[in-house]
Amino acid sequence: MTCASCVARVEKRLGRLPGVSATVNLPLESAHVEVRVPDEGTGATADTDALVAAVRAAGYDATVTRTSTPHEHGHAMDPREHALSGHAMAPGHDMDPDDDTSAPTDARGADLRARLRVAAVATVPVVLLSMVPALQFTGWQWVVAVLALPVVTWAAWPFHRAAFRAARHRASTMDTLVSIGIVAATGWSLWALLLGGAGEPGMTMTPSLWPRAAHEGAAPELYFEVAAVVTTFLLAGRYAEHRSRRRAGDALRALLDLGAKDVALIVSGPTGRSERRVPVADLRVGDEFAVRPGEKVATDGVVVSGTSAVDASLLTGEPVPVDVGPGDEVTGATINTSGSLVVRATRVGEDTRLAQIGRLVTAAQTGKAPVQRLADRISAVFVPVVLVLALATLVAWLVSGAEPQQAFTAAVAVLIIACPCALGLATPTALLVGTGRGAQLGILIKGPEILEQTRAVDTVVLDKTGTVTQGRMALVDVLAAPGESPDEVLRYAAAVEQLAEHPIAQAIASASTSRDGDTGADGVVIGSDQAHDFQAEPGRGVVGVVRTAHSGVGLGRRVLVGRPTWLREQGIDTSGLQDRFDAAEADGATAVMAAWDGSVRGALVLRDPVKETSRQAVDELRALGLRPVLLTGDNPGAAQAAAREVGITEVVAQVLPADKVAVVARLQASGARVAMVGDGVNDAAALASADLGLAMGTGTDVAIEAADLTLVRGDLRSAAQAIRLSRRTLAVIRQNLFWAFAYNVAAIPLAALGLLNPMIAGAAMALSSVLVVGNSLRLRRFS
Repeated sequence: MTCASCVARVEKRLGRLPGVSATVNLPLESAHVEVRVPDEGTGATADTDALVAAVRAAGYDATVTRTSTPHEHGHAMDPREHALSGHAMAPGHDMDPDDDTSAPTDARGADLRARLRVAAVATVPVVLLSMVPALQFTGWQWVVAVLALPVVTWAAWPFHRAAFRAARHRASTMDTLVSIGIVAATGWSLWALLLGGAGEPGMTMTPSLWPRAAHEGAAPELYFEVAAVVTTFLLAGRYAEHRSRRRAGDALRALLDLGAKDVALIVSGPTGRSERRVPVADLRVGDEFAVRPGEKVATDGVVVSGTSAVDASLLTGEPVPVDVGPGDEVTGATINTSGSLVVRATRVGEDTRLAQIGRLVTAAQTGKAPVQRLADRISAVFVPVVLVLALATLVAWLVSGAEPQQAFTAAVAVLIIACPCALGLATPTALLVGTGRGAQLGILIKGPEILEQTRAVDTVVLDKTGTVTQGRMALVDVLAAPGESPDEVLRYAAAVEQLAEHPIAQAIASASTSRDGDTGADGVVIGSDQAHDFQAEPGRGVVGVVRTAHSGVGLGRRVLVGRPTWLREQGIDTSGLQDRFDAAEADGATAVMAAWDGSVRGALVLRDPVKETSRQAVDELRALGLRPVLLTGDNPGAAQAAAREVGITEVVAQVLPADKVAVVARLQASGARVAMVGDGVNDAAALASADLGLAMGTGTDVAIEAADLTLVRGDLRSAAQAIRLSRRTLAVIRQNLFWAFAYNVAAIPLAALGLLNPMIAGAAMALSSVLVVGNSLRLRRFS
């Protein structure tokens, strides 16, 4: 599909089938089709063959990539949902439903790039020879013809093919006008060259304003350069558009890459239990598998044995790994950070949480209404009107007694001057300049359809972890018991924690200042703290004997750092700090206690700290007229603490990925136009379903690909800057479209009256393109 009229044609054909409603997505070239299944005996319903046949009747082809039948109890008719894709597969390749990620194929981009390169290389000498008389050597016109023919045939073939397909179904698009203009200019030029006398040696061609004067006794002019320039410019625009559309399906490819590829399946045999590596696709519900430290959990399941801390930040956004043991649930694609686990699979394949998030992203992307750009919306009227005007011009000149060459010249001038080169450049050039400037500022804009969403956005939903906050734990306070020094508590706790792998341990260890000094013969700094006899109990705590290097024997101190419940099991009384510990955790912090010599000595309080620029960023978003809302999977205490620090009053906490989508949908249902800013896999579906999705570049690939805008620097202030840049780029695109269309409307009557030579018309068309590009270049000064 190439324009909005293609979308309308496919939707119209599908909508004629009984009980069918369809949403066709132009960037993804996919359709989401719902078929209402009537009660038995009340009428026929469309099957998948009928859906594909309807698409073929519209002039396209399709394959069914997914079919599902949700059950809606209490309804007489259940909807059956189908996903169609318009992508053709290479010969000999069988499409697997999971392979189609609904994005234009790479082969098409390579084809467009090859055609564009050939056209660009050949067009430059064609234009120079045609427009500069001093370069016109003997026989130059034949060289121009040889160079131009591959451009107007092979390079322009996508336009000719699309125009022919539309004509077969009695329709027209902008490709129709492009194709006819190229064919008319080329056909006239070939006639003039072979039969009209323009092929004579020594013939020169000088651009003149008045066609009648140019042709009185002179050889007819050639218009190869007009056809070549139109082809090259529009191929450039088409290729730029393809690249932005190609990225639309990357979110699903990134999701597929998140999961584990194989798994250590535990099998029982005559000699006992053993492990065997198998592909994840071979797992079945009830199978048990091993997960070692650093490995991904293969699928959703329940821990059978072992204890560990699982990093679920990809799915929950929570920076603190979750301690798990026998009976606890784990989610596929999360990472086991420490101990070994044996897990029993409870959900596999399409039923896993990761697969559900993938379906949410798919549904949100496919459900977005196609953006109908102005150039496409007017094509249904503009193209037939231009064709009629060109024909009327030809007839009028002939009836008035003019020579056929003069009549045809005026008619060709109408087609050439109406050729929508400036219209085709209006969006891509502004987008390229705007995105280039955005890249310098750390902002990536994915396509022109995104800019439409920035105008009316009035609410911005901010993910907390990694967006408003730094996304990693940091020590913020040390609560010392009476008579104890906070520095000494941190010193001893850090000495033990530096041997542990847990992110909380790493945050405590990094908060302690290492000692500088002379190094002993063993390579250890004299006076530094060392931990010996280290032991870790995953999810509970760590213990080690801390001694000062090179300070003698027998001066070690047994230090325990961990949860209060574990310390009490070790015979340590924690009541002296319990109230302050509980208050810190109630306020959303994470805390551990440190003890030695049988007594608790202090508590270490950690938080995911707010980024230094987040408060300023929220103020800038408010200045743009946006209402900020904080949305997080974290606990309410942590959410409220972060919200207070940045000045946000609306907070929605402890939500799952599906709930984030529901929150966005609820805001949209209340009339809000929602922008979503996030960074995790858990944000991907909400980013895709929001009116405008902004992903932090420091986040996951899935979030980045599902969003409309990417903030490369990970600085929330870029969100306000991105919205300002998007609105400015959209304004420039609209200016370009207005002037390009106004130019066509004003110039067509001049061409019809014979006041524009087609060569001058071609030059004027190029000038309009230069004006459009010049207007777009103003975006380079955006700050």
